[in-house]
Amino acid sequence: MVEPTDGQPGEVCEASLAVGIVAWTYPPEKSGLAVAAREIAQSLVASGHHVRVLTLDRSGRAMDGAVEVVGLADALTWPLRVLRKLAGFGHLAAPLAFRKAIAREHRRRRFDVVEGTNWYAPLALAPRAGIPLVTRCSSPVAETLEQLETLRNRIDGWAARTLEAVSARASAGLISNSREHGRKIASLYNAPAPPSPEHALIGLSLSPEFLERARNAGFPDPQSGQIEVLFVGRPEARKGFDAVARAAQILADRPVDFRVVGVTPADFEAAAGDCPGPNVTCRHRLDQEELLRAFEAAHVVLCPSRYESFGLVYQEAMAFGRVVIACAEDPSAREFLGETGGGLLVERCEGGAIAAALAELLKDRALLKDWRAKALAASGRFDRTSLAKQTAVAYRNAIQRSGIGSRSAASS
Repeated sequence: MVEPTDGQPGEVCEASLAVGIVAWTYPPEKSGLAVAAREIAQSLVASGHHVRVLTLDRSGRAMDGAVEVVGLADALTWPLRVLRKLAGFGHLAAPLAFRKAIAREHRRRRFDVVEGTNWYAPLALAPRAGIPLVTRCSSPVAETLEQLETLRNRIDGWAARTLEAVSARASAGLISNSREHGRKIASLYNAPAPPSPEHALIGLSLSPEFLERARNAGFPDPQSGQIEVLFVGRPEARKGFDAVARAAQILADRPVDFRVVGVTPADFEAAAGDCPGPNVTCRHRLDQEELLRAFEAAHVVLCPSRYESFGLVYQEAMAFGRVVIACAEDPSAREFLGETGGGLLVERCEGGAIAAALAELLKDRALLKDWRAKALAASGRFDRTSLAKQTAVAYRNAIQRSGIGSRSAASS
């Protein structure tokens, strides 16, 4: 068995592992958690491991390449659907469904380790006898909930945060995406701090298809016509959409076009107090090809999140060599953009600050190519090979700490 490491890349035993990945959704669903689950699963099978993804967003069994996808929609039985509607207690419904499914799949073909997200704690009630559990932490519920105005919402928020913390502390290992994110998780859940054998720091990867498209993308001529600005995200305060909407209003009479993806005109009006102007195009959903074309057409990608566990959009924008404008309030932006020089950080997530940064680019459009070069130089840190290697080390550390024997994990 591999000796414990600090969770960073190290020598990994060549024997394959049988891995279960518990996911709320899986592609073609476009959520960040779904994309992350696929990257983790595909990176592991490419390195020779066997992966089953257990997801609630479908029924039946299917193959995504060499990854087996097990749909658990039917596991949310009528009693669990009723339980799901109860304040606080409703958060137990999905973990109960996952518990039964994990036990059934383990009997069918043994798992060496099972991984799940911290988000609403799907592994909170997972069977622990014979199965080491690893929690990979995205943004915790505490960082994503908006103002809890009603008693029901406050109860739900407290229950979700408690369940996440209990589940994380009971896991044999934790994985976080960045330094500050890992420290926040450790503090919030009263868990071991990273980097350590108990709490690894592992960044996510971009798919080979995405990277190939990004490498071949040119850059629109910045010297004439409109500057194209892209925002991809949900219309919520954590993503800084209120600041994006305000910046679009401030620059309504300037040669800047905003394309906001994941947002409806009604969302824009709710954030800005007015309908989108002629310089704003709202698209609620884009398929993968449309999204890639949106990156290709953009000069600037706005991602002024106030908090990200990793910030996959930062990596995507840098891979395309787009000018990235982010917010220094987000520790991940400071780490991946500020420290590497790969993007432009505004001090506060405010519409005026974003508008001022864009105005500087309009004043001297040569800066667009300068920032493009910096983005390309800072990109390429995360790929599936490193993701799989580091994840396997974290899994083996968890297996060793759990004291649960594993034929594949113990053999080299």
